[in-house]
Amino acid sequence: MKIGYIRISTQDQNYNLQQDALNKLGCEMIFKETVSGAKKERPQLKKLLEQIRKGDVVVVYKLDRLGRSLKHLLEIVEILNSKNVALQSLHDNIDTTTPQGRLFFNISASFAEFEKDLIRERTKAGLEAARERGKKGGRRKGLSKEAEQKAILAENYYNEGLKSVNEIAADLKISKMTLYKYLRERNVEIKAYKKK
Repeated sequence: MKIGYIRISTQDQNYNLQQDALNKLGCEMIFKETVSGAKKERPQLKKLLEQIRKGDVVVVYKLDRLGRSLKHLLEIVEILNSKNVALQSLHDNIDTTTPQGRLFFNISASFAEFEKDLIRERTKAGLEAARERGKKGGRRKGLSKEAEQKAILAENYYNEGLKSVNEIAADLKISKMTLYKYLRERNVEIKAYKKK
């Protein structure tokens, strides 16, 4: 079964050009979407991906109607491949029902994977160079200055025992868990409080 997907970006545009081309090709069902290309949420595309079955062909007028980016497009193609569904793009002359169409997407996927590997390698090399210069990556240890001040107050209130844990947390506008974290940071022995 040929299933079409049409997307326009604004209400000012219309579906006519895309719909005429998809109808001409014999699409039995067409999903229509009005949403910007940058938007992640596409309810009609989601519905299409849920309904496709093995042997179906998803047809678009242009690839940019389907994916937000090459990465997104490759993710969609991966979903189609996993369901044994082909993709046809009329304007781009791509058809994954043919060996040439499959080759194109395999090459594209390889380039995307290669780019990810390069980024990983550069990140790793950068971290190693920083370590050699004595710099350490990751989160800074310890509390911020504001948190440190609250931790000192928390310790004082806690040691005085005049307020309950809930009252101390409310006064400092922090949660009980954060209060206990502050106390542990300051090596305060946490004692069991009796209810007043």
